[in-house]
Amino acid sequence: MFFYPFLGRLNKRRGDSYRTLGALICMGIAPAGYAQSIDILDESAPSNKAPVLVKSTPFQTPSLTPTQSDLGGVGLLQMPTGRMAEEGMVSIGYNHNSEYQFFTLSLQVMPWLETTLRYTQVEDLLYSDREEFSGDTKLADKGIDAKLRLWTENQWRPEVSVGLRDLGGTGLFDGEFIAASKRLSTDHYGELDFTLGLGWGYFGTRGTVSNPFCTAGDRFCDRITDSNGNGGSIDYQRWFTGPSSLFGGIEYQTPFEPLSFKLEYDGNDYSQDTPVLRGGIDMTPRSPWNIGAVYALNDNFSLRVGYERGTTTTLGLTFASNFDTIKSPWVDNPIPALGTQQASDLDSVDWPNLTAELSNIAGYHTHKVYQNEQGEHVTLVAQQSKYRDRDMAAERAAAVLANYLPDSVSTYQVVETQKNIPVKSTEISAQGYRDIATVDYFNPNIKDALLTLPNHHQYEITSSEPIYDQFEPFNYNISPDLTQSIGNPESFYLYSVTLEGDASYWLTSNLELSSSVSLNLIDNLDQLGDSLPEDGTDNYRVRTLIRSYIHDNDVYMSNLQLTWFEKYSQNWYQQIYGGYLETMFAGVGTEVLYRRPNANWAIGVDANLIAQRDPSSQFALFESDNAYSPDAKVLSKGTTGHVSLYYQTDFSFMKDFLVQLNVGQFLAADVGARLDVSKQYKSGVIIGAYASKTDMSAEEFGEGSFTKGFYMSIPFDTISIKPNNSRADISWQPLTRDGGQMLDKRNSLFGITDLVAPWYQRPNQN
Repeated sequence: MFFYPFLGRLNKRRGDSYRTLGALICMGIAPAGYAQSIDILDESAPSNKAPVLVKSTPFQTPSLTPTQSDLGGVGLLQMPTGRMAEEGMVSIGYNHNSEYQFFTLSLQVMPWLETTLRYTQVEDLLYSDREEFSGDTKLADKGIDAKLRLWTENQWRPEVSVGLRDLGGTGLFDGEFIAASKRLSTDHYGELDFTLGLGWGYFGTRGTVSNPFCTAGDRFCDRITDSNGNGGSIDYQRWFTGPSSLFGGIEYQTPFEPLSFKLEYDGNDYSQDTPVLRGGIDMTPRSPWNIGAVYALNDNFSLRVGYERGTTTTLGLTFASNFDTIKSPWVDNPIPALGTQQASDLDSVDWPNLTAELSNIAGYHTHKVYQNEQGEHVTLVAQQSKYRDRDMAAERAAAVLANYLPDSVSTYQVVETQKNIPVKSTEISAQGYRDIATVDYFNPNIKDALLTLPNHHQYEITSSEPIYDQFEPFNYNISPDLTQSIGNPESFYLYSVTLEGDASYWLTSNLELSSSVSLNLIDNLDQLGDSLPEDGTDNYRVRTLIRSYIHDNDVYMSNLQLTWFEKYSQNWYQQIYGGYLETMFAGVGTEVLYRRPNANWAIGVDANLIAQRDPSSQFALFESDNAYSPDAKVLSKGTTGHVSLYYQTDFSFMKDFLVQLNVGQFLAADVGARLDVSKQYKSGVIIGAYASKTDMSAEEFGEGSFTKGFYMSIPFDTISIKPNNSRADISWQPLTRDGGQMLDKRNSLFGITDLVAPWYQRPNQN
């Protein structure tokens, strides 16, 4: 009864925001969890009459948020829906029942594209009947799903999507579907989402309807049951073939926001599931209806429970977050106020304190400082370690420089370098910054005082010697490193955790001596066994010998090389290197890259003469192809190299992607191409996947058919309270095989020149 007058009193102190809140409450639009309705006093009634009691409309109930299915991806329990999550939403799930354990990662890549990576352990089956090969390791299956939205929902039309499950797996769960979902909202009782779909393969074994594609051709009437024994291949010949079935259900969001229910009609009769066919397990459903519930513990974690087939209970846990909206609050040093104690001339500047403050406040580690003949222009050669947003870094640098440099200096120039190669130059107007600092005009912005210079004007240096030089030729770093592989026959999860010590020394301004030494802390690579994969092939063993290099050595040298870095003309970059290039290979090589400032493409080429290292010695190389053993061929001498194209997409339907194509010869002397596609979200998080396809056949390659992998790159400033422009990289490679493998070079020119056209150093857009 007194709620609205109280809001009115707050309005007088706080302004229109409370009037808006009061209006929203009066209209029945309020945050979830408030009472359904409220009686309000109408204070507009005449003063000589009692206030009028007005009955409000009901408050809005919680909105239904799409949730994950058992096998990953937005859906009901076993069946998918036509729904999509918000762009950038990532869901990591674990679901368990008596037959399967599902480990899933689902990502809403774009508003119209959902992808899911799934690892499955089959509870009642072993990976192999041969104990000496896989021991008691359970059968593991790797699958990739994709779902595309055909159109969105409107007042009359449902949201419709088409999808493919297990399109790159061994066929355990492969299936196709078309699903439509339509939402119904109520004033008091929550929201309901109705789904109707048509499925094939895993979604359609119940066979409730005839396959409509049979009318287009007889090949659609029967489904090929044999799958590629090596897995990994895309059996598109099976898509939309064989029996089909209707499926559907209802997802109900209750007025109690954390809780939702699911009811589903299952299109699968489970007669073709692997535990049934290979293990004789009875999975016959007693009912085609599945029922379940999802309870949100908080914004990120949710629990799920389901009773399926009339026989089986499924339990699960899901973690969800959105890569588009991640932003960590920083605890940062304040920008210094504009002072009045500047030096009288450049000779009087306190350079040690100035450069220390530049590092602390602006993140610039200054190597050298130059001036022009008139002393009105100062250039700093530096590296940035704190801010991806270079405008923020420039404003902080200008604040420091304005407090130290004399008024006679009219412009500051910051030249950023990587590997002593200039990659970005920014000029700051000294007076322009002072006008910003003193707010001499409306809405000042640091961009008003900045000018990004083209590459051919990177240095404004007249004097031959720097006026201040604190370049440190020696650098070192110690950090942990994780190497992992998932879904292997020997063990579901193989890993190696090492402590890596990295050091470098600049012999000249272009020539760097570098080295990396790794201390093996813990691994389970001993489960690979001593024998090589018995796949009947004669491939060079370039990666399947990983145990010999890592597990069998407590300490190993992963790198020792000399590298010459050079920049030619405006847009050409080169590195020439030689030595022990990585853990398994030594050699000499060169890489050349053409990259223009702010261009969304670049092209490069690398060529290498290589020899495989002998894991029994830190410095020895194999002298012949059969030096490791008579049954294993190693690459005692060989070549590898690629032509590489990099393209940052700017299409309206495909923004913020980096597509990298490498074409050439791989380590095992196989020739082909590797495609790497990655997506960057507003926070700067990058998710990517790659695949290599070469002239090595699936039979020669072995299990997996071709090399593929996934990775995530997370900016530290999204998970830290301190600004930091470094990244944490996490990668997964399902199987370590020999085909389609590239040299793991220490340096990449595309990474070194990132600031020329930023990809990794893009600022947070939230």
